[in-house]
Amino acid sequence: MILRRYLGQIIPLFYALWSVVLPGFAQYGSGASSNTGIFPWPQGKRAALSLTFDDARPSQIDAGLPLFERQRARVTFYVSPRNLFQRLPQWRQAVLAGHEIGNHSLTHPCTGNFDFSRTNALEDYTLGRISKDIEEADTILFTQLGVQTSGFAYPCGQTFVGEGALVKSYVPIIARRFRSGRLWLSEDANNPMRCDLAQLLGVEMDGKSFGDLRPMLDHAIRRGYWLVLAGHEIGGTGRQTTSTNTLNALCEYAANPTNGLWLDTVDAIARHIIENRPKLHSK
Repeated sequence: MILRRYLGQIIPLFYALWSVVLPGFAQYGSGASSNTGIFPWPQGKRAALSLTFDDARPSQIDAGLPLFERQRARVTFYVSPRNLFQRLPQWRQAVLAGHEIGNHSLTHPCTGNFDFSRTNALEDYTLGRISKDIEEADTILFTQLGVQTSGFAYPCGQTFVGEGALVKSYVPIIARRFRSGRLWLSEDANNPMRCDLAQLLGVEMDGKSFGDLRPMLDHAIRRGYWLVLAGHEIGGTGRQTTSTNTLNALCEYAANPTNGLWLDTVDAIARHIIENRPKLHSK
């Protein structure tokens, strides 16, 4: 009798605790997803990979373009016009080679917490000002490279203007103007069935070896996801630098058909997702 009364008190408590704990295990568990095998990637592919680079840094031309030509890989460059003119003829060659040119804003505004952007702080911007900054960058890219950009990378990965109670997101501006927008310093790959194309997760590859990145690649393959990697300089070592060894290994891994990886530009993969996934919300 005492045991029955004791169990009658303990069992409901156990179920109550389990209902709280279980969602946590689902969120931070193995990462297995019911999406795997559902999204229709191109034939023979199980996941997607994009290599992206910011700021139009000269090393992207000097070290990157020859590497990608050897590997027959197409990548995405989010170009800052202030650096464009340092290698303008070569950037025109990049366009002819099939690489994607994306918008990275005209003046690269970031939070005023950073010393380099203290006089160009997002906290001091309005939606109108950020929209004009982006539009002017697009005009230069069209005039100088002949491209109509379809993608945008948020400078510093930050998506706001203003501060405090007056903060506003400029993601809707990007969603209306571009097919895709890429974040920075994200933690995971993108679920093609659910990702917001205006806020694609972008994972840092600067300073990473192929061994550092492979677990995330394989995790994306198992789930059928799209991994977007983001870097800056291309070369050996140094601050904000993606190693040429890492890039060669990534391209070779993607080229191996047994891995089932589709390596292509952000816009090519974004187009495929738009054309092949069902509407997320019915009207």
